[in-house]
Amino acid sequence: MERIKKGYYYLFYKLYNHYENSSTPWWSDFKASTSIAALEIWLIISIVNYFLLITGKTTGNLNIRDPYVLIPLILLFLIHYFAFINTDIWKKYNNDFDKLSKKKNNTYGIITWCTIIFIIINMIFSFYLLFQRAKHNQTGPYAPEFVKKDSLQKAQQIEKLKKIYGEDKKDK
Repeated sequence: MERIKKGYYYLFYKLYNHYENSSTPWWSDFKASTSIAALEIWLIISIVNYFLLITGKTTGNLNIRDPYVLIPLILLFLIHYFAFINTDIWKKYNNDFDKLSKKKNNTYGIITWCTIIFIIINMIFSFYLLFQRAKHNQTGPYAPEFVKKDSLQKAQQIEKLKKIYGEDKKDK
């Protein structure tokens, strides 16, 4: 558990330093905490997407007041409150991480940035899989009634453009 806690604070440390070294180094602690929250939410969303893929369910009635949505959000808020807002323990960890050797810092930094990239790519991939399932099952934006309506609208737009540019007279 201690390693997870240190990893969590190291992620904060890397993001904090990233924002401190940017062109606008104000509220770096808030930006780092918000970035971690976004990554966690994206990770939860990708897990939910995989759950939907495995079970074959859809997100049709997804509501923020549902317990399976609200409870993880409350837990994330509480974790962030006690880890970063309520105390300044992150400052102690940042000082400890500043004392790491350059080699260890580089190694941990690579692991951290790879984790961030993995979370982002994982979320994008989970949505890609959901869209592929929707296309295969002809549901959601790929449902026949939406496709037909969209195709009709595009055909009407093409006809309007032909009239505007005089292309409709060339066809005759």
